[in-house]
Amino acid sequence: MNATLQVAELHEAAGPRDRRVTQLEAIAREIRRLSVAAIYHAGSGHPGGSLSCADILAVLYGTVLNLPHADHPDIDRDLFVLSKGHAAPALYATWAAFGLMSRAEALTLRKLGSRAQGHPHVLDCPLAESSTGSLGQGFSVSIGMAMGLRQQGRAPRVYALLGDGEMQEGEVWEGAMCAAHYGLANLCAVIDYNKLQSDDRNAAIMGLEPLAQKWRAFGWNTLEINGHDVAGLLAAFEAARNERTLPTIIIAHTTKGKGVPYMEDHPQWHGSVKLTPEQITSALTSLDTDPAKAEGLLNGRG
Repeated sequence: MNATLQVAELHEAAGPRDRRVTQLEAIAREIRRLSVAAIYHAGSGHPGGSLSCADILAVLYGTVLNLPHADHPDIDRDLFVLSKGHAAPALYATWAAFGLMSRAEALTLRKLGSRAQGHPHVLDCPLAESSTGSLGQGFSVSIGMAMGLRQQGRAPRVYALLGDGEMQEGEVWEGAMCAAHYGLANLCAVIDYNKLQSDDRNAAIMGLEPLAQKWRAFGWNTLEINGHDVAGLLAAFEAARNERTLPTIIIAHTTKGKGVPYMEDHPQWHGSVKLTPEQITSALTSLDTDPAKAEGLLNGRG
């Protein structure tokens, strides 16, 4: 696969919009609704980065990951690591959207005794492949998983979702060097590149550009896409699966707080925020929430 595949080529490869794209877009909206509702009930959390990665998670769980199902419960499954662990509300919402967790449990975010803690915890929640949150560590774990699967001669692939703030961690670049050195073509990482992190813009804290050139220089199959374009995401993941030599990095350009206008592109909505009743009502309205469903989200029943 051409390591310099760009957005226009991915759009062309994706073909016309179809029913699958429409369904995944609807699932992404549902992930956003559940995410903001969970953060509202928790009284704290990270809405901005949860909203920005919803389309990526919808595509991963909806079409990409080879997961157990009723007809094949013992399948040798693909592995997913949420390296940007603070986006846990979106992960739990994704599990709920695909029937892997109840909607009511997804809304118990950060509650005492809940499996849905503020960051994924592998011992509390068996759906989590790794405990994550300390920036860069989840990416390192995913590299180890990919290496182990290859040494065992097993077919599953490993996917990791990173935040752009993680790009400022030396551990990420050590891992990037390692994965390329060992030719881990069974590894695909995605950067939720929303350009914001805690307190400010990436560029003001520690500039990342030229990001794509850096990953290419480290020896990765590097793709750049619009991270809210479901068709483009589908094509990018297919390109990653067809790569036989190099690990793949998908740089997904996104908007922090996507779908909720008052949150979009504002760093103050990164995390540690408490939503007011007026704010959650406005957010659910912006996300085209059915009134009956909105009532269930607001009362915590899902």
